[in-house]
Amino acid sequence: MSDVGGAPEPGQSTPARPPALAETGFDDLLREVLNRVHGVLDEQARWQLLLDAVVTMAADLSLDGLLSRIVRIAGDLAGARYAALGVLGDGPDRRLRLFVTHGATEEQIREIGDLPTGHGLLGLIIDRPEPLRLHDIAEHAASYGFPANHPPMRSFLGVPVRIRDKVFGNLYLTEKVGGGDFTLQDEEIVVALAAAAGVALENARLHEEAALRQRWLAATAEIAALLSAAPAGPESLQLVVDRARAVSGADLAWIVAGADVESLELQVVSGAKADLVAMSEISLESSLAGHVVRAGVAITVEDMALDPRAVDVTTLLGWPAVGPAIVVPLRSSEAMEGALALGWTRERLSGYQSLDPTLPASFAEQATLALQVARGREDQQRLALFEDRDRIGRDLHDLVIQRLFAIGLSLESASPLADRPELRTRLSAAVDDLDATIKDIRRSIFALSALDEATDVQAEVTRIVDRAATTLTFTPSLRFEGPVRTRITTQVVPDVLAVLGESLSNAARHSGASAVDVLLSAVDDVRLVVRDDGRGVPQDVTESGLSNMRQRAERLGGRCTITSTPGGGTTVEWSVPLG
Repeated sequence: MSDVGGAPEPGQSTPARPPALAETGFDDLLREVLNRVHGVLDEQARWQLLLDAVVTMAADLSLDGLLSRIVRIAGDLAGARYAALGVLGDGPDRRLRLFVTHGATEEQIREIGDLPTGHGLLGLIIDRPEPLRLHDIAEHAASYGFPANHPPMRSFLGVPVRIRDKVFGNLYLTEKVGGGDFTLQDEEIVVALAAAAGVALENARLHEEAALRQRWLAATAEIAALLSAAPAGPESLQLVVDRARAVSGADLAWIVAGADVESLELQVVSGAKADLVAMSEISLESSLAGHVVRAGVAITVEDMALDPRAVDVTTLLGWPAVGPAIVVPLRSSEAMEGALALGWTRERLSGYQSLDPTLPASFAEQATLALQVARGREDQQRLALFEDRDRIGRDLHDLVIQRLFAIGLSLESASPLADRPELRTRLSAAVDDLDATIKDIRRSIFALSALDEATDVQAEVTRIVDRAATTLTFTPSLRFEGPVRTRITTQVVPDVLAVLGESLSNAARHSGASAVDVLLSAVDDVRLVVRDDGRGVPQDVTESGLSNMRQRAERLGGRCTITSTPGGGTTVEWSVPLG
């Protein structure tokens, strides 16, 4: 028997020894195992990072902050030097309306210039929303190349971000750190991040919508509270339009008032200078507001300059140019009041796209109801005041005037019994004074029916005439013909008052008159006549004020004639058509 470990017997083969590189192969195997262990650990760390990211994203309800966080996390998870999130717009072309970046410095972004809008390779993922990995961006057929001063980028990973079944945007990752390409594992973890990001973005969007609705509700409550203490006039409309522009974020807002398309008038504006005269001269019967008033439903347009139904009020009035706009009716269940328009510049299209038209429509409806309540409250106050003044007027007429009239008759009947001429003269003068007193009381009774408002032309004319007595040293006579309060429109009232004030001022300063007669008539037309017995208008007088009176009449389709003779007084006759 031979030892196991002895030399081989003759005829037997020598057993083969292990190769000399056996130990080296073991080292390579061990190194590979360690690399894979480290890879597994790295992969676990990345998934742990993803889990932490999902938790932190769920706590962020600020949409802008959330977008930046998603981009940064995606770059860290995939090991990308540059990352970006392109948010899709709501338009039919589905291009990018927002581009959030990470990795590029502010100087690089400034040198690149305009950020991409979704063409070329970026547009490919928009049109086909599915993950895409590339070894070299430049080799792809859809690549447009990079603009000047753009940092070099080769490897690429693109993943869509969905909110439910709708694509919200796309994640774009480039330049794998350390060189090489993005791996399948990179794609899987970014896809998982995109799914979690979609849920977080939906929560943030719902939170912002709820906050926006809360702002509109708060604005509605604020308007209702303000109008409860304010008169239902242009000031109230200004409150409505200012608040609507502030809450909506619009660049321009205006209100067209009128119960039907024939009476529409542009009354107030927010965000631009108001020229009331020019605004009143614009025809709005075939405008967007006219369509809204006629149909009673809101209208949205992408560009007012391209819509054939729109009247380009911005160009006519020198306002900032408006692209997209929303026009909603000012309507309640009882009546139509007009339309509220909100406009954005073309550079701020996203503000228009993010606004739900039902919010300003609901705001406008509640504001209209508040205006009608305020107007009804004013009507009740006016009715109570008229009733009170009517009672005073009846008492003055039935008691005071009748007694004065009786005293005057008694004095007049006693005059023939007086023996002395001086006594008869005094009695006659007393009777004349009583007649003048009765006329003054009747005039006061007539004035009691007028409310102290600037829109009440009869009250304003009376106030101007009474005020002129301080400079004339006597009270001008005043007479009204026809229903001036109801037939002279609010558009004509300011001109009537301006012409009256100028005429009385001229009489006080230049005429040296001892008597001035004022007549305001609303029978066949609106006619204002101011006549004095002064020295007349000099030949070389500068006609600045007189020229303004003529221009006011001509602008309203009327005329102004000034008749004057040296020493024979001056007559100003100003007339315009009714309505």
